[in-house]
Order: sequence, then C-alpha cells, then structure tokens
Amino acid sequence: MSINKTQDEIIDEFSDIEDWMDRYAYIIDLGNALPPIDETYKTPAHLIEGCQSRVWLNAEMDGDTITYTADSDAIIVKGIISLLIKVLSGHTPDEILNTELYFIDRIGLSEHLSPTRSNGLVAMVKQMRMYALAFKTRQDAGL
Repeated sequence: MSINKTQDEIIDEFSDIEDWMDRYAYIIDLGNALPPIDETYKTPAHLIEGCQSRVWLNAEMDGDTITYTADSDAIIVKGIISLLIKVLSGHTPDEILNTELYFIDRIGLSEHLSPTRSNGLVAMVKQMRMYALAFKTRQDAGL
C-alpha cells in the first residue's frame, strides 16, 4: 500500500473520533499494539535526540524496503511513533525521503501536542528520514 493511501486511511480513522481525549486514547491503544522492539536496540545509540521522553528507533533494510521498530517509555509518544511506523515502514528509502507526511496536520496532531512533544515528533520524523538517507546512500554506492 502506498504511503499516501496509508496516510489517507489514518485521516479517515481519526475523522470518526471527534473528541481529543478519545483521540489520545486511540493513539495510546496504537502504541500498546506496537510490536516490542528487540531489547538489544534499547541502547543510547538508538535513542532519538530531541525527545523529552525516551524513544528507541531501529531501522533495517528488508530487500528494497525499510522496516522500522521502536519503543518509548511514554504511552502517547509510543502511539505517535507507531503511527509513523505504520506510514513509513515497508517502503523504499526514496519513497520515504520524497513523501510529505500530511496526515500529522490533517488529524490535528501537531496542534494538540505540547511544544516539547511537537519537537519530539519532528525529531522522530527526522531520525526516520536519516535512516532512509543512510540506506539510500549505501544503495547508491552499491553496498
């Protein structure tokens, strides 16, 4: 499924939930459903800089696509990273680097997060794109 189709599905899911407390509860449920990250990746090297809470992110190439795994010690943040994984995981580095993540604004997430959580969201997206750029550089170099 394309990145934009996944984003549109998320927008549809959230459009059915009007109250922001219910949206937060849904985001928490998504985080609780996130498959656990392998404990070997819960290291300082996998921590995302710029997040108030601790967020561990790992990325691996699976054929031509990237598979992300993550965890967080904050339940809302874990839900947010699960949304990002749902949208970006399973796509090529080029697809990830060339996409606009419009679902974040369309579901109202950026306007309903505290400034520190918004900074963390930006840091999570940045780190996911950095992994994609690193994998693309390796592909382009034939490694």
